[in-house]
Amino acid sequence: MRVALISDIHGNALALDAVLADIERADVDRVVCLGDVATLGPHPGAVIETLRRIGCPCILGNHDAFLIEPELIRRYTEDAAVVEAVEWCRKQLSREDLDFLRGFESDLELPLDGEATLYLFHGSPRSHMQDLLATTPPDDLDRLLAGRQATVMAGGHTHIQMLRQHRGMLLVNPGSVGAPFMEYVAGRKPTLMPSAEYATVEARDGDVRVDLRRLALDRAQLREAARSCDNPFREMLLKHYA
Repeated sequence: MRVALISDIHGNALALDAVLADIERADVDRVVCLGDVATLGPHPGAVIETLRRIGCPCILGNHDAFLIEPELIRRYTEDAAVVEAVEWCRKQLSREDLDFLRGFESDLELPLDGEATLYLFHGSPRSHMQDLLATTPPDDLDRLLAGRQATVMAGGHTHIQMLRQHRGMLLVNPGSVGAPFMEYVAGRKPTLMPSAEYATVEARDGDVRVDLRRLALDRAQLREAARSCDNPFREMLLKHYA
């Protein structure tokens, strides 16, 4: 059983198309999206259309929740640029698009091979706004995992790829499809990399394998995608992809 994990697409249709093409070559059995699909990037509608077409399970991320519950974003950030970009995104989406987001799951457990299981969420099992990091102390990690147990546990949210062993479990962050960060920023301004990230999880005959993948994207195409919209994040995206 091989599962591809994609997360934090953030309206970057170019990156999503590149990742899905690579996933097709990787011969996976299933794709799961770990949330934050539409906001901040130039083409939110195209991303949702693609996810609807491939029919993969999707986990609710904090930015997905912001689109459904506009007042929720104030619990996360007061950054005017982020708030304006989320509002812009909401205006680009149809009622059907928003209904699609409402169908996202808070978490999901999947069987792998034999007794192996894969447990999926966005930020942590407790909240889609919490960060799990390679540097999170073990006792804090126990609290954030809220007693959940699985062979492999995976979430996104931080935009930082991670593979960590914790009390016998493997913890995975596939990174960000649409806006991978160069380093963990804890709410500060990030540096975006011109790449697209995802992960695969495979279990066979008791063996477990996790691959973190990073694809190089064309900076000129990323700039053109940013120029094609009037997203409040447009100038920031152009600066990062210069």
